[in-house]
Amino acid sequence: MNIGLLYSRIRRDEKLLLSALRERGHEVTKIDVREQRFGLDASPEAFEGVDLVVDRCLATSRSLYATRFLEAYGIPVVNGATIADICADKVKTSLALRSAGVPTPATEVAFTTDSALESIERFGYPCVLKPVIGSWGRLMAKVESRSAAEAILEHKSTLGHYEHKVFYVQDFVEKPGRDLRVVAADGVPIAGMARSSEHWLTNAAKGASTEQFAIDDEARELVERASAAVGGGLLGVDLMETGDSYTVHEVNHTVEFKALDDVVGTDVPERVVDWLETIAEEQVGVRPA
Repeated sequence: MNIGLLYSRIRRDEKLLLSALRERGHEVTKIDVREQRFGLDASPEAFEGVDLVVDRCLATSRSLYATRFLEAYGIPVVNGATIADICADKVKTSLALRSAGVPTPATEVAFTTDSALESIERFGYPCVLKPVIGSWGRLMAKVESRSAAEAILEHKSTLGHYEHKVFYVQDFVEKPGRDLRVVAADGVPIAGMARSSEHWLTNAAKGASTEQFAIDDEARELVERASAAVGGGLLGVDLMETGDSYTVHEVNHTVEFKALDDVVGTDVPERVVDWLETIAEEQVGVRPA
């Protein structure tokens, strides 16, 4: 089959995926989203002959709009626009998880600095203030005092974009120095890793150390339920340990897997290609050679 890889930068994740696709004998069309123009009536020429598009756009805005256009053209794309819309927005993700009964940290959203401060005071210190859209742990703050809360809220309220004026306040979850990332395809776990750090943020992008995480039955069930809550697809489901249980705090729709591939025995890109072949057969009617 001909897989279109929609990208804005070819990182190691994309190189691993490209290599796995080509080794399996698939044709790959690399499409730089920065060079495309999406009209209302016809798709760009770059997508001609492509059976399935894999969205690997780095910027959330490009991912959200490009996938919406592709679906309007009738071009199959993973992950789809609805999944991207939910996962890219922490408010929408939290609501989807709660609606599905998936345990997730207590959260409040406020629209003024005064009401946000009331939420922070109600949660108590420390609590967490997050941007509604963002990744890699950027612009997240662990708020440990009222003076810090006032300063952070004032700073956010003066920023130009309206998203900074949506104050997403979350209870601080005491975790054992690590969080967990499970990459799953339509709710079926491919592999998992633990990300550990002395810093309260344990993102691999922030330099956390990584090791394989043996996915137990409870984590497997939560990953499946979290995936279904946002619409399925190829996802990174992030969990935190809370005593003898878990809570799901984030679901990523353009998941990075290079760090995971380095620490697990599973060939993650190969498993992703397995899933893409299944999707192509089910949605497009293309059978792998």
